[in-house]
Amino acid sequence: MRTLTRLCLALCVSVTAASAMAQAPAPGAAPGAPPPAPPRARGPAMALAVEAAQTAIAVCLANGYKTTATVVDSAGVPVVMLSSDGAAERTQMIGLTKTTATIKYKVPSGEIADRVKTDTALDAEVKADPKIGTARRGALPIKVGGEIIGALSVSGAPGGDKDEVCTQAGLDKIASRLK
Repeated sequence: MRTLTRLCLALCVSVTAASAMAQAPAPGAAPGAPPPAPPRARGPAMALAVEAAQTAIAVCLANGYKTTATVVDSAGVPVVMLSSDGAAERTQMIGLTKTTATIKYKVPSGEIADRVKTDTALDAEVKADPKIGTARRGALPIKVGGEIIGALSVSGAPGGDKDEVCTQAGLDKIASRLK
């Protein structure tokens, strides 16, 4: 009986030790630390994203519009979001819906807003997407060569056409420096 107990105890200790070794962190990693997160998708450098957003907001402010400018990477993940003083809170969420449409469909959000007027299947698809809901003007793709590396949107002007003017100004400011 004692031999059987000792054998069971030895087996339990070896299983526990093997399990602990399998869960040991990689060399150089802090014990208990999660694995490092992957970097964000390709997109504009943060400094350029900030500059584009600031330029877009400045153009809108010069026209009397309090807006939010949002820059996302090629996966639609926000890189920068700036709201001018006094911009409505909802402009932040609306700006993200615009950039989502641009990244998803690979065209300016205004093109989607135009197409849903006559394409009922696209209209239903856009409405069913909880990240878009309503197609609106105001977001433009950020391109390097022919590749879309992100999107810039402006929200808060009285009309998407006015948002788009500010968005274009932000893109024009950084276009020659995008990589």
